[in-house]
Amino acid sequence: MDIKQAKEALRRTYLVYTERDEFGSLRIPAEQQRPLLLMGPPGVGKTAILSQLAEELGAGLVAYTMTHHTRQSAIGLPLIREKTYGGKPCSATEYTMSEILASIYDQMEQTGQKTGFLFLDEINCVSEALSPAMLLFLQYKVFGGHQIPEGWVVVTAGNPPRFNKSVREFDAATRDRLKVIEVEPSYEAWKAY
Repeated sequence: MDIKQAKEALRRTYLVYTERDEFGSLRIPAEQQRPLLLMGPPGVGKTAILSQLAEELGAGLVAYTMTHHTRQSAIGLPLIREKTYGGKPCSATEYTMSEILASIYDQMEQTGQKTGFLFLDEINCVSEALSPAMLLFLQYKVFGGHQIPEGWVVVTAGNPPRFNKSVREFDAATRDRLKVIEVEPSYEAWKAY
């Protein structure tokens, strides 16, 4: 699809994923919402349409380029907590909130926006050490034990391998967790946006 069609697919998905029932609950629970993957060549407008769409919808937008993240910055830093299990004290590892999720909460506090997009660019360039955490995040929307806020839609983007030597092909398990939107170049659609 071209960039205009991709923008419309993002709009429809956002509206469906943030729709609430008469009790105030999401009609499609967050754990059942598949993140979107905009896959297309560089410069086609993947990032630009998301920024436009957030503005048009009055939605928040928190964007990260994943090539710059380590496992620690994405999932948080480990903390040792003293706990008691079965009547015996022990030390257990917990995690601080990741920089990525904290940015969403910061934006919510600063703007009052309760819904929005978390945009993870260059998702297929994450380090090998971060891949397992990303797989978990894509399925459960959790980094280091901390959940993405309800009403925030995960959108990712990447370039096909022919455009970027750092790209890693997604395995079947990762692709299964994403709704893939293939974006093809179209001068007319690009000019219009």
